[in-house]
Amino acid sequence: MNTRLCAYEDLTPRQCEQLRQIEVRPEQIAFCGTIDSALHSLPARPHAGIKGLVLLDDEVPVAFLLLKREPLLAHWAAAGSATLHALQVDSRAQGQGLGKACLRELPQAIDQFWPEIDQLMLSVSPFNTSALAFYLSQGWVEQGEAYRGERRLVLSLKPMPPVQLQAG
Repeated sequence: MNTRLCAYEDLTPRQCEQLRQIEVRPEQIAFCGTIDSALHSLPARPHAGIKGLVLLDDEVPVAFLLLKREPLLAHWAAAGSATLHALQVDSRAQGQGLGKACLRELPQAIDQFWPEIDQLMLSVSPFNTSALAFYLSQGWVEQGEAYRGERRLVLSLKPMPPVQLQAG
């Protein structure tokens, strides 16, 4: 597996065509939508408040996600954070660690284009137990309700300063 996360606007025309072929399992659509609905969220020209990211495996799109920040930040998110939306891994490639690859590469990608962001937040349905377990296993921390019963999860992007212990 040779993966990298890149900005949607950096895709070649061929990769854009391949991205539109991504499909999630039917039971996942209620939680993450379709690739068409996710791409429809992106403005025609790049906007400072939203970013589409694509996971390429051997330069072929296999996953997609949206990030938002001020002024498009979700109402339930903390100021200064970014929110993750519509993470979709192609159903034909699920179970190969590609979702983990997206999350592993995400902090570095955010630092490149939004270095002031220090945490990432998302909301997940409590009924989407597999997604909830997945995010928690990847270091996300639950922090109460986002809205309408959805769980708010947070991932810190900046290392915590070391704690100084004093001899006593």
